[in-house]
Amino acid sequence: MRNKKSGFGSIVFLLILAIIICSGVYLYFSPIFEKNSPKVSFSNVKFWNMKDILKLKLSDESGIKYFKVTYKDEVNEVVLYDKVLLSPKKNMVLDIKAPNFDMFFKGQKVTILVEAVDDSKWNFLEGNSISKEYTINIDRKKPRVNIISNSYAIRRGGSAVVIAEVKDQNLKDAYISFSGKQRFELIPFYKKNYYIAVIAWPVTIKDFTKVSLIAIDQANNITKSKIPLYIRDLKIRDSNIDITTSFIKNVSVGVLETSSYKVPTSLEEIFVEQNKILRNANVKTIEKVCKKYMNRDLVKNVKIKRFKRLKSSATAAGFADRRHYYLDGEKIDQAWHLGMDWASYKKAPVRTTNEGRVIFSDYLGIYGNAVIIDHKLGIQTLYAHTSLINVSVGDHVKAGEQIANTGTSGAVLGDHLHFGVLIQGIEVNPLEWMDKTWIKTRIYDVIDEAKKVINNK
Repeated sequence: MRNKKSGFGSIVFLLILAIIICSGVYLYFSPIFEKNSPKVSFSNVKFWNMKDILKLKLSDESGIKYFKVTYKDEVNEVVLYDKVLLSPKKNMVLDIKAPNFDMFFKGQKVTILVEAVDDSKWNFLEGNSISKEYTINIDRKKPRVNIISNSYAIRRGGSAVVIAEVKDQNLKDAYISFSGKQRFELIPFYKKNYYIAVIAWPVTIKDFTKVSLIAIDQANNITKSKIPLYIRDLKIRDSNIDITTSFIKNVSVGVLETSSYKVPTSLEEIFVEQNKILRNANVKTIEKVCKKYMNRDLVKNVKIKRFKRLKSSATAAGFADRRHYYLDGEKIDQAWHLGMDWASYKKAPVRTTNEGRVIFSDYLGIYGNAVIIDHKLGIQTLYAHTSLINVSVGDHVKAGEQIANTGTSGAVLGDHLHFGVLIQGIEVNPLEWMDKTWIKTRIYDVIDEAKKVINNK
């Protein structure tokens, strides 16, 4: 009898033990008893202008049931949020706004203290909690911007130079914006906190609105200063060009295939693919290469001579030629010709006028075998349709050095050179840069004036 009771007791004990173990396992692994603390993600900022709204993110798998956000500086302590949620939320985004202080507030640093508790039943039903502090530097001062000197005027498709002072201990970015559509980088100039930029009015932008120097610091304080420029119009030449079946089959198809582009079926589609789609891609490549590899070293002395035309050549096409293309009497496309086409004898030597560094030397779609040379100040030159290239990327070329020979590579039929002057990758009117007087009055004189102002400060 005693053995039966003993056996029954053992069974009961084992059942109770099993229940306890199962309950423990359930409690340990049950979602309502999750053990992870809430996650906090704050705006990745080191500086705050006290005007922008910062974003604070809270998340938790069981939901946030309580949160508190406190603002602290050297003098003030303000509770921004202190809230219990009746319906816990798994994801929250809070707007962190600076308290309203008077104009004499001189705080240097601010601490944002974040506290949160989730809806888990872990920790004896108290839930998981987190407390994190974020320290941010206060910067309410806008960057200092001062236009020192600039070209008097700019013509559509042309260039101008700007020298400016930009000063801020937490400067993040500074650039020149043309009509809000084109960005030009600043290059360190002469002394600390001074910058120079040669800018362009892209011929593809018809309306001139405003050219501004924009400076932004790490606290997102922004200063904008208008650059005074008188504008000059440019006479646009329109020309109609009949495209032959032979050109499309013998040139367009080859250019597309060499560029690894799929060749469409119809003649019209083939030409548009080459003349529009591929052309746009090539133009973007030119701008990307020029922006990426332009020399950004400190400029103290500018050495740029007027560019010279291809020796013993005739002009086959000029700058700002707006071409309208027709196939069998119907217009199928249009495009800008943005450079000078010079024709001499076949495979004529191509020489540079100014020294520089080769930043591109390869096949480039409609431009064929092309070379781009960076001459500093964001000024580059393009030599296209060549038959033979004698230089490689990274080479430093001297004035007068032969870099290639003219040819018929790319979307052309006859042997010639396409010569382009680029400002940070934007093709501009080469005639300006081939004019000694223009370079002196629009570039050198402006730079000399800026140096005098800087030296007298």
